[in-house]
Amino acid sequence: MKFDNVLAEINGFGKFQIRTLLLLVIPRLSLALNFLLNNFIAAIPSHHCDISSLDDGGIFRNLSEQEKLVVSIPIQQDGSLSSCRMFAEPQYHLLFNSTNTTDLHTVPCQHGWKYDNTTFKTTLATEWDLVCEKKSMNRATATIFFMGVMAGAAALGYLSDRFGRKITLLVSYIIIAVFGFASAFSYNFSMFAAMRFFTGFGLSGLSIVSYVLCIEWMDIKHRTEATVLMSLDWSFSTSLLPAVAYLVNDWRYLTATVITPVLVAMISWWWVPESARWLISNGKVNSAHFYLSKCAKFNGREEFMADLKPEVLSKIIIVEDENRKYSFVDLIRTPNMRQLALLTGILWFAVACTYYGISLNIEGFGRNIYLTQFIYGISEVPAKLFIIFFLNKIGRRLTQSGALFLTGLCIFCSMLTPRDQGTARTALGALGKMFGEAAFTTVYLYTVELYPTVMRQNGLGYCSFIARTGVAVSPLIMILEDTWSYLPGTLFTLLALSATLTTFFLPETANIRLPETIEDVEQTRRRSNRTSDEKSTL
Repeated sequence: MKFDNVLAEINGFGKFQIRTLLLLVIPRLSLALNFLLNNFIAAIPSHHCDISSLDDGGIFRNLSEQEKLVVSIPIQQDGSLSSCRMFAEPQYHLLFNSTNTTDLHTVPCQHGWKYDNTTFKTTLATEWDLVCEKKSMNRATATIFFMGVMAGAAALGYLSDRFGRKITLLVSYIIIAVFGFASAFSYNFSMFAAMRFFTGFGLSGLSIVSYVLCIEWMDIKHRTEATVLMSLDWSFSTSLLPAVAYLVNDWRYLTATVITPVLVAMISWWWVPESARWLISNGKVNSAHFYLSKCAKFNGREEFMADLKPEVLSKIIIVEDENRKYSFVDLIRTPNMRQLALLTGILWFAVACTYYGISLNIEGFGRNIYLTQFIYGISEVPAKLFIIFFLNKIGRRLTQSGALFLTGLCIFCSMLTPRDQGTARTALGALGKMFGEAAFTTVYLYTVELYPTVMRQNGLGYCSFIARTGVAVSPLIMILEDTWSYLPGTLFTLLALSATLTTFFLPETANIRLPETIEDVEQTRRRSNRTSDEKSTL
């Protein structure tokens, strides 16, 4: 008798599981809102030097605003006003002849900047003048945030396997709420950067713990549907973000707004069940029996649990040492786990790097940032629809490799398409984004099914850490375009194809029981007969 047999008897995809999924989706709405928040709060609006210091009380005061700009701000080659330079003194002769300004003495902005508030009321750049020589500080906010996500994946993944899914989820909620709202009330850039680091730390725990907790309550037959349904929160939030940002165009209020789903989740947390798989794996059979009984009662199968005693559950998952504490070291301690860690690490790095590489390189959507963000989100929905069919029909391995191959193919074709073919490049970019999202959705499910229960959070935490490294590397690859225009596309394509080949060294997990212990991974895993398992007599 295995855990999946018990889950099948009490309905592994009943009202209890659907309620659990909905309870976990509430806080997950804040994931995309925060991960993509930098697109709006770190936006740099058009700006030029504040020229009020040039007012000499004479002719300058009587000029119109346009004339003041002509005599105060140099014109760039594209015809726009310089963002970072101004004339040392008013150049009144430019009112009559503005064709030659190359020999005029200019200085950096002396008294701050004037910003165009048409699109954004305030941003980080306008709040702390993070432009010109401080522009890199503004860009660093995303890097700092994802550094927090990397750290949280490792730390909270370990705590989840050590102390349980539910308590780690609550810790993640508290971290997000405290530091998320503190970010909105930051009084200087250093404080904001630190608060965003810890917000990312907590969000990483929310991302991986909620996902694992949901999947561990699903039966074999419905793991695919549960994965895709849970991943829809990302696409929905991505499409919702531009609307929220349009209505709330002050960075402080927007930063606080995207945290609000977590406040609701802190209340609903009381109804979130602990993972019965984790409880049994850690020798807590009485608690596991309690939650399984609740599941059975909710699904109308309580008669089965009435005959199943807690001591019987201890035989479902055979654990060598109930007091053993697992850590990241166990990822490399045994041969099969070592190979699994290496292959999944390569896979996650490639999926994340190419996904964000496409996101940063799609052209042809126009200059409206709100419309662009909406298209990014809505283009992912078709991927979620066809991924259900392929995951069930051809399995995880072929779906993963196929999605990665098509992602690389789209990048390669886009690289060879002339830049003046805007429509073709847009279509290839949208297709690449769709296949990249399909690869991301698949890799979450695939990884959860590959790692054993005792190491599932550690494994997913490690993979998430590697993925965030890929996210950080992606913009650096894009910079290589200055060296050779085809180099970024070539590297992304090779990366996608390498991961495609790597996938074939991983075992298929469709319709197979989740491994519970490291010993399960080290042994040869056999495809389960789902029909006979679910009908067997316990």
